[in-house]
Amino acid sequence: MKNRFNPASSRNALILLALFSAFAASAETPVAKTAPQATATGSPAPQGIRALLIAPTETVLSSQMDGRILSIPVKDGDTAKKGDVLLEFDCKENKAELRKSRAQLSEARYTWKANQQLKKERAVRELDVQLSSARLEQARADYEIKKSQTAKCKIAAPFDGRVVKVLVKPFQSVSSGVQLVEFLDNSKLEIQLYAPSRWLTWIKPGLEFDIQVDETGKTYPAVVTGIGARVDPVSQTVEIKAEINGEYGDLLAGMSGVALLEEPK
Repeated sequence: MKNRFNPASSRNALILLALFSAFAASAETPVAKTAPQATATGSPAPQGIRALLIAPTETVLSSQMDGRILSIPVKDGDTAKKGDVLLEFDCKENKAELRKSRAQLSEARYTWKANQQLKKERAVRELDVQLSSARLEQARADYEIKKSQTAKCKIAAPFDGRVVKVLVKPFQSVSSGVQLVEFLDNSKLEIQLYAPSRWLTWIKPGLEFDIQVDETGKTYPAVVTGIGARVDPVSQTVEIKAEINGEYGDLLAGMSGVALLEEPK
């Protein structure tokens, strides 16, 4: 996979940093500077950090050909299984070229087989046998090219997920490279948050915590899955990756809330 700039990841980080700043500013004392508060039993209370739900995989499907869109069987918000058709081009000409190429391949194969038989009977020159073999390989290559071009007529879901946004309209003519459909995997939402770097003494992968999601008003179980590679020198925070334990139909990528992290005893 190429290492390239990911607009979605950058956007998520900016949103989360804004949420973190707003949450800290609204408190009487910034959370990152507050020592754990003791409960009646003497245990530290959970500490709240703004968090953002993100999809583990998000992509924009683009056109691989110049053509006119024939149909778009999905709409924004629809779910799709891997391999389901999301968009189809008008490819009458491409399909006709494929049929023609298939016929030429069959012809070349029959000629090659006939020359192989005639060679055994010494009724054909070796040059003719070699030429028929070359024409067969040429026909086979042409067929594979036409088959590959025709396969681009349908845009299929690359994995199980949901349609975020359809970016084009039926019967619209587009060029190769034009963005067509935004698609994401929301089967197991991840959590992105930025915690004070001094918490690294006790935040470890496997740490379980709860997250209160603003949009639903509910609390969900979660677990830390990873820690960022470096501390931001300005904010003295570190990125924490986590995921929701289980699947919940009311959660969507982009929702935010408060992660309640508690230092283990």
